[in-house]
Amino acid sequence: MTLLSTGPIENSPVSGIRPIQQVTVKIINRDLVNSSTILIQGYILNGLRTLYVLEQIDLAPNTVVTRNYLANFDAYEFVFITSGLAEESTDISVWGKNASGTIIDVQRIVADEQLGS
Repeated sequence: MTLLSTGPIENSPVSGIRPIQQVTVKIINRDLVNSSTILIQGYILNGLRTLYVLEQIDLAPNTVVTRNYLANFDAYEFVFITSGLAEESTDISVWGKNASGTIIDVQRIVADEQLGS
């Protein structure tokens, strides 16, 4: 079992509008034979750490899934727990998007940048 975290992500308003309105999570299982399971937890960080996303995905071999979540908060965090025989072959990326759906480069986290524990 592997635990990955984005860490806290600041999303304070600029001229009254938060830069990130939506978060896109992409998960890929590169294993050609085995499946993996990913538990996604999203938290609003507003003085308390409040769970607002809780989803488990069973990812078949050699597949990719995309999930979109609301992120119109001053701060948020995503935690991913991966397990299964393809755990080592499963990568996750997180992309912040503005109101028009454009990716904001400063709020993107790819597999090699995630915090493991």
